[in-house]
Amino acid sequence: MTTPRKYHITTFGCQMNKADSERMAGILDDMGFSWSEDPNQADVILYNTCTIRDNAEQKVYSYLGRQAKRKQQDPNVTLIVAGCVAQQEGQQLLRRVPELDLVMGPQHANRLGDLLEQVMDGNQVVATEPIHIMEDITKPRRDSKITAWVNVIYGCNERCTYCVVPGVRGVEQSRTPADIRAEMEELGRQGYKEVTLLGQNIDAYGRDLPGSTPEGRHKHTLTDLLYFVHDVPGIERIRFATSHPRYFNERLIRACAELPKVCEHFHIPFQSGDNEQLKAMSRGYTHQKYRRIIAKIRELMPDAAISADAIVGFPGETEEQFQNTLKLVEDIGFDQLNTAAYSPRPGTPAALWENQVSEGEKKDRLQRLNRLVEVKAAERSQRYTDRIEEVLVEDINPKDQTQVMGRTRGNRLTFFTGDINAQKGEIVKVKITEVRAFSLTGEPVEALVTV
Repeated sequence: MTTPRKYHITTFGCQMNKADSERMAGILDDMGFSWSEDPNQADVILYNTCTIRDNAEQKVYSYLGRQAKRKQQDPNVTLIVAGCVAQQEGQQLLRRVPELDLVMGPQHANRLGDLLEQVMDGNQVVATEPIHIMEDITKPRRDSKITAWVNVIYGCNERCTYCVVPGVRGVEQSRTPADIRAEMEELGRQGYKEVTLLGQNIDAYGRDLPGSTPEGRHKHTLTDLLYFVHDVPGIERIRFATSHPRYFNERLIRACAELPKVCEHFHIPFQSGDNEQLKAMSRGYTHQKYRRIIAKIRELMPDAAISADAIVGFPGETEEQFQNTLKLVEDIGFDQLNTAAYSPRPGTPAALWENQVSEGEKKDRLQRLNRLVEVKAAERSQRYTDRIEEVLVEDINPKDQTQVMGRTRGNRLTFFTGDINAQKGEIVKVKITEVRAFSLTGEPVEALVTV
């Protein structure tokens, strides 16, 4: 009896990539491969890559170099680069790493089985041409048994001047509400409690689907989708990401306030607090509009957690413009903020501009922003002190085996004393006893009740 061939997937980058990796793992499982924790023990090694910043891309090449050497010793090893670097580089990747067997862009994730068959027939394959994404019928090999990603829209039609995503992930393609609901119903049957609806620009969901209402409004919006999937049995929490301020509207906020399963957490990148910079980035909104969105969320959902993304050192950014970003962060007080220094990406307009900010200046601004982010997040955390929060238990605390960990509805990581075998996948009421900038510690309420 032959032992099954093993595979290993290393994932870089965003939630979309993580979801794609789970789907590709599901395809490999269906083909009879078995998962290997150790890439050096695997026969098929797949790197699902990210090109949003240069350091992520360089890391891929160093990993690839090691496996290319291994393949020189063992020609049976199959080397695959998937994702955004694959889409961006295409044939160039084969010239740089001739040992590669398959280069495939993110639009081709669902075709991994067919493409691997071509490789097994002795072909070196590059799949980066734009295609209509097939409806996903594979069962993903999900990393969690509690929370799951569900793609609702692929691609992006925006043209932000710093971003490679539209070039590598293609045009927007929405899945139908019926297909999304069917996937969620299956997750509910399997015991999943929480679903995160995913899109590169999720507020654009449905624009490419046919149909409109008698009032002339498009009938397939993200808001409509939330109402349509809200009552799926077994699913107790619904999240969505990533939003774009240009399309984020009051109707969506009102739906989130009204629907009990939708968590009070919004991830809405602002990128810069300066209007001139936003215009140069082609973001399509002003900092005033962004502030109005947050004000409306806090009016209707005062306790909602707000997270975002910001870029410092975009070409032409002056100290005064950077101060406008600091002012926005100071005024709004984010629960969490993903920050990055601008990194020029191939094929994007901003990469060619002459008014690049020096690396030293970028580093200095990033440190100053991060310090402020931590101060404001710590301030925001204070509201949790002595409160009772509902925590969905996901795992054991790797640093303290007596504790379990999970997330509040506001997406705050929370630790408390518990038994993972009894509580995994359960929603536990926890009284918060200790607050930090980005996480909480508490005691389960049941344990506090003395008989």
